[in-house]
Amino acid sequence: MLLRTLVLAALGFTAAASAQAQTELQWWHAMTGGNNDVIVRLAEEFNGAQKDYRVVPVYKGSYSDTMNAGIAAFRAGNPPHILQVFEVGTATMMAAKGAVKPVHQLMQEAGEPFDPKAYLPAITGYYSTSAGEMLSFPFNSSSMVMWVNRDALKKAGLNPDQPPKTWPELFEAAKKLKNAGFSTCGFSTAWTTWANIEQFSAWHNLPLATKANGLDGFDSELKFNGPMQTRHLQNLITLQKDKTFDYSGRTNGGEGRFTAGECPLFLTSSGFYGNVKGNAKFDWAAAPMPYYPDVPGAPQNSIIGGASLWVMGGKKPDEYKGVAKFFAFLSDADRQARLHQESGYLPITRAAYEKTKASGFYQKNPSLEVALIELTSKEPTENSRGLRFGNMVQLRDIWAEEIEAALVGQKPAKEALDSAVQRGNQVLRQFERQAAR
Repeated sequence: MLLRTLVLAALGFTAAASAQAQTELQWWHAMTGGNNDVIVRLAEEFNGAQKDYRVVPVYKGSYSDTMNAGIAAFRAGNPPHILQVFEVGTATMMAAKGAVKPVHQLMQEAGEPFDPKAYLPAITGYYSTSAGEMLSFPFNSSSMVMWVNRDALKKAGLNPDQPPKTWPELFEAAKKLKNAGFSTCGFSTAWTTWANIEQFSAWHNLPLATKANGLDGFDSELKFNGPMQTRHLQNLITLQKDKTFDYSGRTNGGEGRFTAGECPLFLTSSGFYGNVKGNAKFDWAAAPMPYYPDVPGAPQNSIIGGASLWVMGGKKPDEYKGVAKFFAFLSDADRQARLHQESGYLPITRAAYEKTKASGFYQKNPSLEVALIELTSKEPTENSRGLRFGNMVQLRDIWAEEIEAALVGQKPAKEALDSAVQRGNQVLRQFERQAAR
């Protein structure tokens, strides 16, 4: 009896020691709904594939909340190992000296296979230095597309197989949709500054700012108050008056207006796919963003949205080895192809894109290739490589505030954009001074 007790005790001790030997890796993220399920499943798959490490995903709120929580945790001395940061937080993370460990350095030190050229250049360029060194790991990349309620177009006497391609065509279609019963919203957008300033400028090959929109230096100056951006905002002001266009907020909180059938044309992220697939009770599709046909060379190429995974500083070598193994796990072509096909986010590797294409998936699901075609159909220019501004959350709030003032008639379009640029440049100069310290 005593021997049996000692044996069981020893076995219990061995199990406890084994459990303690497993290194825990905290992953803070901002995913909700179906995308949260994807995060949880990825962690579970990695945890089940090996015994040395355990990834623990923790939801920390919105993109802004998650980034701020990660930076605050670093200052307090207890950051997560992995922090999901939206693409416009890149400059802020770059400037947080000592707070992050560059991914190219992490993978090299851990001896994990890592070839930056294996990833889609339109994505990796956003998260790399000018020398091509990747700073963060691309994860849920997306771009902006136009979601179309095909049943609504039929009801309005429009051809669902030929959704609007240009902004003038979209305005006309939205008026017909409004007259066909969609009285509160002919069309709308989520992420108002991403749609109507950032993507709009890139799609029309217009400068958002100097220095390749900040990618070539923090001393860039905003310049999105040109004739075309002003003309576009003025069109929205005019159409807002009778709800042909109806404003849906600064973030993606209004996306449900599309899935509920209220707004039949809606510009937002390609990552909205999972929600549309799960919640829309009508025939739907995704189409490219509209453009103004009198702008030479338009459409150009879109820019990415979504987020990447940053590795936080101050961790032990063994912990970093586990993070590197997890990133190698995420890069697997089969896994990336599945993630893309289930979530609507872009495949981050060339192999995953080619595998999906070769399988015939896009023939049955053409909506999922729209964002990829937008991103890759033309070689990016200085105006369409992307953007990198510090304090981007604050900038977007300022820009949205000015757009909102214009839409309710408080300011003309040009005055609103002039103010957005002037106030934004003040924020950029403040960030530039902070980054130089």
